[in-house]
Amino acid sequence: MDLFADIAYESLHKYGEELCGDKVEFTRTDDFALAVLADGLGSGVKANILSTLTSKIIATMLSSGATLDEAVDTIASTLPVCSERGVAYSTFTIIHVDNDGKTYLAEFDNPELVYLKDGVVTPFDRREETMSGKQIFISELQLSEGDMLITFSDGVVHAGVGSLMDLGWQYDNIVKFIRENITGQMSPLEVARKILLAVNTLYMQKCGDDSTVCVVKMKQNTPVTIMVGPPVDPASDEIVVKKLMENPGKKVVCGGTTSQIVSKLTGKELKVSIDYENPAVPPTATMEGIDLVTEGVLTLGKALEIIKTLKDAPEEKWDTFTLNKKDGATRLAKMILEESTQVHFLVGRALNPAHQNPEMPISLGLKLNLIKELAALVSSMGKKVKLDYF
Repeated sequence: MDLFADIAYESLHKYGEELCGDKVEFTRTDDFALAVLADGLGSGVKANILSTLTSKIIATMLSSGATLDEAVDTIASTLPVCSERGVAYSTFTIIHVDNDGKTYLAEFDNPELVYLKDGVVTPFDRREETMSGKQIFISELQLSEGDMLITFSDGVVHAGVGSLMDLGWQYDNIVKFIRENITGQMSPLEVARKILLAVNTLYMQKCGDDSTVCVVKMKQNTPVTIMVGPPVDPASDEIVVKKLMENPGKKVVCGGTTSQIVSKLTGKELKVSIDYENPAVPPTATMEGIDLVTEGVLTLGKALEIIKTLKDAPEEKWDTFTLNKKDGATRLAKMILEESTQVHFLVGRALNPAHQNPEMPISLGLKLNLIKELAALVSSMGKKVKLDYF
């Protein structure tokens, strides 16, 4: 089975610091996904530099075919030495997942990673190896659909030190929290935020250390193809519609003219709803063989806004924001973020006369830029994205 490693992370800064001393870097190729969580020594600017260098060097080298030994040796010879402590390092956890679920883990001085299989915290074998004088724990797993890996920085373990708990939250209590509060139905972002909400509470909303949680969840590879706008050349209509219908996975059509083209060429009836789930979002339609039919630019713009809001939501709103509304924009955002693993945009470049009306909002004339921004945002959140123009 072709699997997809869905990756999400979230961080809380140390109270009073503008920069986070933890850093997550992830890359994705056609064959594997790689996530690196690094925790720089100390906090603030210095820690941020250490963790950024560490995560970037490891991710870049391993993605280019270097060995872990080579990456660790490069880090040891590259990172600046702390003048106060006389040491120069950043802790790290590496998660390398192939498309068939074969997984390689490397952990150096971070809290031990938590593995959930069938929703149950499951122990796994770890062997110790020495690389460039550092003791690193190596593990190899075979992940299946629904399996989840949760890794975090030591700020999570220390939550509550000096206030609610003398010794902090402690690793065993974190594992207990995960057992009791994390389910296999949650998205990786939900999991990361739920754990960090508990961390923030233990720190009494003033984090004593940078705290980061990174989550990898295995999903069945589920593409979504989104056709937006008619092609410049009407002779290409049939080509684009054929590509839409033959692509595997879910199918979305955005735009009134576009949906009429699809309906005509497939022979499937287009049924337009008159119900407004949200007054700010045009109603949807239905068509056999298409998972979602929406209006065009307005709905896309609103979906982009929803995804931005979800991504950038402050911690006090993490547990209040969901994608459960039924309007077209929310359904599109949910399909992109939670119900699919890769997004393929089929973008028609024909001009819509309505968008040239000077009385209409100027954003309607920026369809291509809107789609590019949406594609870039979705890609930054770990999805595979492809853009084809017609």
